[in-house]
Amino acid sequence: MPIKITAFEAFDIRFPTSQHLDGSDAMNPDPDYSAAYVVLHTDSADRCGYGMTFTIGRGNEICVAAIRSLATLLIGQTVESLMAEPVTLYRKLTGDSQLRWVGPEKGVIHLAAAAVINAVWDLWARILNKPVWQVICDMSPEQFVASVDFRYLTDALTPNQAVELLDRHTATRAKRIEELRGIGYPSYTTSAGWLGYSDEALKQKCIDLKARGWRHFKIKVGRDLDDDRRRCRVLRREMGDDAHMMIDANQVWDVPQAIEWIRELAPFRPWFVEEPTSPDDILGHRAIVEAVKPIRIATGEMCHNRIMFKQFMQCGALQVCQLDCCRLGGVNEVMAVLLLATRFGIPVCPHAGGVGLCEHVQHASIVDYVCVSASMDDRVAEYSDHLHEHVCDPVVMKHGRYMPPSAAGYSVQFTEAALMQFTR
Repeated sequence: MPIKITAFEAFDIRFPTSQHLDGSDAMNPDPDYSAAYVVLHTDSADRCGYGMTFTIGRGNEICVAAIRSLATLLIGQTVESLMAEPVTLYRKLTGDSQLRWVGPEKGVIHLAAAAVINAVWDLWARILNKPVWQVICDMSPEQFVASVDFRYLTDALTPNQAVELLDRHTATRAKRIEELRGIGYPSYTTSAGWLGYSDEALKQKCIDLKARGWRHFKIKVGRDLDDDRRRCRVLRREMGDDAHMMIDANQVWDVPQAIEWIRELAPFRPWFVEEPTSPDDILGHRAIVEAVKPIRIATGEMCHNRIMFKQFMQCGALQVCQLDCCRLGGVNEVMAVLLLATRFGIPVCPHAGGVGLCEHVQHASIVDYVCVSASMDDRVAEYSDHLHEHVCDPVVMKHGRYMPPSAAGYSVQFTEAALMQFTR
């Protein structure tokens, strides 16, 4: 019998991470990691769907208000009708004739769409008793493509081309799933490198993370060049010459300043430089790319939709795609960007620094490896140590690698204790 969405709840959840400067960077010195969280209720008492979008404190309540506006559109809808062709869900929540005026497909309304869309995917996966990654990996290429909104993309990738791309790897999906269950998916960590940490804290955290298996470390930069040189020197010494260092400026530089600053930090051999300037400045990113070769430029955590990613990729303005599962419009748009990245030969290293994002991102990277790129070359998913204890099915890490989640859903159901303690 079809399951109908009957009600929803929205929560403003905030964790006081600013007290210890966890998450601090040049643009965001005092973040309080937060989730605008939605629970979809159904006419089946034991079936709920859970979704969220990520913020860093003030403004979380605005996302919650937007979630309430969007979730109302689902009341009375059956999950089966929404997921028969999943692009229907995406278009319903991003194409409302009135709500589009406060988007379209960007800003607070798109963050809210991500939370609600992800909640429906979570609900669907729970009905099927599978994790979201498994739901997608069980799709045929045609079903995968039917989940994607190709509006504004067909000058770069058509549905038929996408099916052909997926067809290449369909026969070997099971082999890659088995491999992931054995060794997991590689990650990089930002947990040692927050800008507010002292040199001693940076050193000790790096030693701990290295002992636990990490070989890719990211450090925040951009506040003071001499300070950055010293901190990069500490990290490089502790992580060793064979490990990979990434540096992240969090959008703080102008284009000429970015070029100069990156050249100054080049002796520390950064594997990539993340968000060197405004996340909307496509041509600025391309200018930086040309000026600092062979250092790679990465961006995407603030890239608000698939059309922006298409343009970044078309003009060579990034070499590493850092999509965010909660800034894009949920699972559907993540699938679109994975396809685009493989079309342009760009590795996906998703952003996952905040609460709930690691739980989401493991699904995206598994789907990329199993279904889309079939490659781990130059691919690592971000990982942060913080706040996993507040979700019911936290990530499982072994030797610095994500192990595929086995629980049904999209992994972001918060515990009752977390809701009681941290809801405003």
